Amino acid sequence: MKKTTPSALAIAVVAAMTVPTASNAQGFVEDSKASVTFRNYYFDRNYVGTSPQAAAREWAQGVIAKFSSGFTPGIVGFGLDATGMLGIKLDSSPDRSGTGLLPRNPATGEAADEYSELGLTAKVKVSNTELQYGTISTFLPIAFASPTRLLPQTFRGGYLRSTDIPDLSLHLGRLDRINYRDSTDYQRMSVASPNRRFNGAADSDEFLFAGGDYKVTDSLTVKYYYAQLTDIYSKHYVGFEHLLPLGAGKLKTDFRYYLTGKDGEARGGNVDNRNLGVMFTYTNSGHSLGAGYMQLSGDTAMPYLAGTEPLVVSEGFMSSEFLNPKERSWQALYGYDFSEVGITGLKAVARYIKGSNISLPTLGGDGLTESERYLELAYALQGSLKGWTVRLRQSQYRNDFASAASFRDGNEARVNVDYTLKLW
Repeated sequence: MKKTTPSALAIAVVAAMTVPTASNAQGFVEDSKASVTFRNYYFDRNYVGTSPQAAAREWAQGVIAKFSSGFTPGIVGFGLDATGMLGIKLDSSPDRSGTGLLPRNPATGEAADEYSELGLTAKVKVSNTELQYGTISTFLPIAFASPTRLLPQTFRGGYLRSTDIPDLSLHLGRLDRINYRDSTDYQRMSVASPNRRFNGAADSDEFLFAGGDYKVTDSLTVKYYYAQLTDIYSKHYVGFEHLLPLGAGKLKTDFRYYLTGKDGEARGGNVDNRNLGVMFTYTNSGHSLGAGYMQLSGDTAMPYLAGTEPLVVSEGFMSSEFLNPKERSWQALYGYDFSEVGITGLKAVARYIKGSNISLPTLGGDGLTESERYLELAYALQGSLKGWTVRLRQSQYRNDFASAASFRDGNEARVNVDYTLKLW
């Protein structure tokens, strides 16, 4: 881990705001935008039962400065994006570090006092097709950059997006490095391996992806993506989202299917998984009521890029992703938007998920279970305080795995306060 100084943030802002002054760069300047987000984050996970670490508890302050240029005039437009990020330790100690908010020394467990980085992205646009190269963020079913800690996780590589065909969004890319959310270094990519599912030490310097979303009608969108972490795994994704007017409300159906197998040298070990998930959510007058089911089959768990979030129907839970071999899980959700009673910006969500039929021979055998209860309260302030958001989350996670499991029984709370200032 390379430790940098807070001056990197200033460099990022200066670099971002240094734009061409030539007349042919008029669109570059006029269509540009810049913002700064201040994020205060408190993370508290208390482990239950026998554990080598009693708790993971840290508090940190983050600053994220973003600049996005417009494009120079002409058939081919050129532009530049820049992101400067700074994380500052407010509270931590070696016996409770490792929350993902701050980098830490693996030998001593001590968290860094601060860390910062600068990301630059060159971009070229023709019509509604844009090519980016440099620091990349992907928010796709096969590679979702994690936004769940102090600073966002990014990739290095090239990313082509196109909306030239009406109702069709196409995505194509090649990534060769990943920058984890609690690091400043770009590293080779690996497969996530909680509960000893795969060989987490295996890595690759190539992640390829292609696919798109097609809006069939105003109420139906279908999706297909292919991804390959070279010499580790390949993955197909098929999904759709459908909205159906039902009574005074709407019923949303969210269907997701992943088919994953080993690729090339299979450095991470055998990969053989099929994941089918569906979520039904009915909304009416501020109320949301949901029910979902996910089933894994095949010889292994479902792999995904280490450091990213797997976009399966269990997304959003805090302590586990419910992707163990053979696992079956069901969930229930209730949410309420308080704008219906005059409190604009306030929302609450309660969720419960139960996983069963888990097969982990090295951690206790077959027929294992896990569950999580989740509560969230989020408030986007209004009026003169617009730009401030407060988010409170709490969960209780339990399983009957062996004590060596990556996901251990625990109670977790997260509090983050964000303020975004638009500079222009």
